[in-house]
Amino acid sequence: MPRPTFVRDLLRPEVQAELGADEVARRMDAAVAYVVAMQETAGLDIISDGEWRRLSYIGVIADICEGFEVTFKGDQPWTTVVAPLHATNPGIVAREALFVREHSRCEPKVALPSPYLLGLRMWDEGRSAAAYPTREAFMQALVPVLRNELAALRDAGIHHVQFDDPHLCLFVDPRVRRQYGDPEREMDLCVGLLNDILDGFDDLDTAVHLCRRNKARQGWVGEGGYGPIMPHLARLNVSAYMLEFAIPVAGDYDVLTDLPDDRRIGLGCVDCRGAHIDTPDEIVARVEGALGFVDADRLFLHPDCGFAPGSAADIPIDEAYAKLTAEVQAARLLREKHG
Repeated sequence: MPRPTFVRDLLRPEVQAELGADEVARRMDAAVAYVVAMQETAGLDIISDGEWRRLSYIGVIADICEGFEVTFKGDQPWTTVVAPLHATNPGIVAREALFVREHSRCEPKVALPSPYLLGLRMWDEGRSAAAYPTREAFMQALVPVLRNELAALRDAGIHHVQFDDPHLCLFVDPRVRRQYGDPEREMDLCVGLLNDILDGFDDLDTAVHLCRRNKARQGWVGEGGYGPIMPHLARLNVSAYMLEFAIPVAGDYDVLTDLPDDRRIGLGCVDCRGAHIDTPDEIVARVEGALGFVDADRLFLHPDCGFAPGSAADIPIDEAYAKLTAEVQAARLLREKHG
């Protein structure tokens, strides 16, 4: 969810140093309770804490483990692995989700970054090689850390868990595939790492989020339909796929027939990047386009991506609220029409 300015301030190291950890936590708890109430008021069935406690949606790994160095490029945090990982704060995502549950009547959902994404973003040949000689070695080291987080979530009774991997989705773009000597191996590696994490957690409602990267008002990075990555997605042991279809470069709905029939499909049907507020009728039209290829009882609705892909993303929170409210209204219309 978009962060108000005061929440961004609470994430700044100098503000945290001035206030102290306990006071920052007290104020952040109040902020998260607010964004939980906002999602409830919009009418959502499943909600999150907006990831307001995190420097970035991938930065949570540095809250769980020592071994990272965080620097800032302007307001943007940049996290690099510089030492072997040591989990000093395990179970943090479960504790965050329990806070949402305690302050809401809705089901909480937790998002975690995939090890492949973390490896691409956080491993640096010059600064990381002493700890992990290769990027893939770092990715492999993340598997037990993320499995432990899943175990803590299950123990806490949290049911809905999502792994984010926009880079896997970028392989839909031929320009991106040409940057790799063996793009198929890269996709195999990404899916294999996630399956290693998910093994034994069939009792959880698991999902993977795939988008063409979200640059907020600047748009997206990759372009193209999901066809090139569908064989890999079919091997991924998740309960559901969170796909974006509101942007014009997402391709056609017919690819949905390539996904296993026993999986649910989260249909990204609300634009999260532009200022236009999708109307309920616009959202219904998008969903009905997909209904030509997949049964209604397999579909659920969500925005294409998060509304604030970075802590500095400048999207008005009232805009996000209006879009979520329209999504809920569209869902009601669709339930009336299709059951």
